[in-house]
Amino acid sequence: MTDQTASPVPSSLTPEPAHPNPQGVRRVAVLTSGGDAPGMNAAIRAVVRTAASQGIEVVGVRRGFSGLHRGELQLLGPRDVANTIQRGGTILLTARSHTWRTPEGRTRGAQHLRDWNVDGLIVIGGDGSFHGAHYLQQEHGIPVIGVPGTIDNDLYGTDHTIGYFTAVETALDAVDKLRDTGASHERIFVIEVMGRHAGHIALDVAVAGGAEEVFIPEDAKDVSCVLDVVRQSVAKGKTGSIIIVAEGYPGGAQGVADAIQAGTGMETRVSILGHIQRGGSPVSSDRVLASRLGEAAVYALMEGRSDVMVGRQNHGITFIPLNDTWEKRKDVNRDLYRCAKTLSV
Repeated sequence: MTDQTASPVPSSLTPEPAHPNPQGVRRVAVLTSGGDAPGMNAAIRAVVRTAASQGIEVVGVRRGFSGLHRGELQLLGPRDVANTIQRGGTILLTARSHTWRTPEGRTRGAQHLRDWNVDGLIVIGGDGSFHGAHYLQQEHGIPVIGVPGTIDNDLYGTDHTIGYFTAVETALDAVDKLRDTGASHERIFVIEVMGRHAGHIALDVAVAGGAEEVFIPEDAKDVSCVLDVVRQSVAKGKTGSIIIVAEGYPGGAQGVADAIQAGTGMETRVSILGHIQRGGSPVSSDRVLASRLGEAAVYALMEGRSDVMVGRQNHGITFIPLNDTWEKRKDVNRDLYRCAKTLSV
């Protein structure tokens, strides 16, 4: 008779031991706040499933700090986040809350967390969301961990933020299509991408899309510089030009387009991509980043960390004080900025 005894599981496949939990964390809450970003659902999923693997319950807060103030809380289990990793937006919904900016609003939110016996809160969002988390911890002693979820990639302390990779790909796809139209009509397209205070998206899109010029908030160069660029492009036989402008550049895309039209007389069109960059299924890089950071956020609470953002630098997990994420400036890659100019000839 054949031996039906199961062979031992190879040591490399044995389950990991429970993560150290010196704080005795038994229940954590998670919310998404501010502008949505592709990959937020992947982060929520990672929080829920990491917690479940450690015997910790998760409370989902709907509509961000606004929902926390109103007490919109519910338990989440591993099956509640099934089939969500590929979805854009956020299943927990998001909203901006003026009430949370007041001590009274934060007091009510803190009480709701206590009523639910929550040991710590994970906030997925940008610097505005981190402000709200920071004050909650400072005023009420509730441990908070920030997970960087914003397409702008403007948070100090992490190489990339959740949603950034997808936003760049979405904008690049639009640029490729507009270049085809511009070349066919011998027309200049000035394309505005998101980035109210930072030019990370604009810079990556400009290099990857072969743009002739890029304008970012970090460099307030005069718009007149684009006139020579356009004239040189025509002299070299180019049938169309692409100019990328971050929304935070003074005057925006329309200001750049008006300068080109007035200075050269060439037909110029403006395309503002807007909120389309926030939507859509997250690309693989955002899913992986969100999964790693969501897992690390749970472990951070178990280890007793608080008032920090979990980030990724040089492929490793890092922890940055929440106030550093907005008090310290994250500059664009100046080498890439130089590269954009070099390759535009």
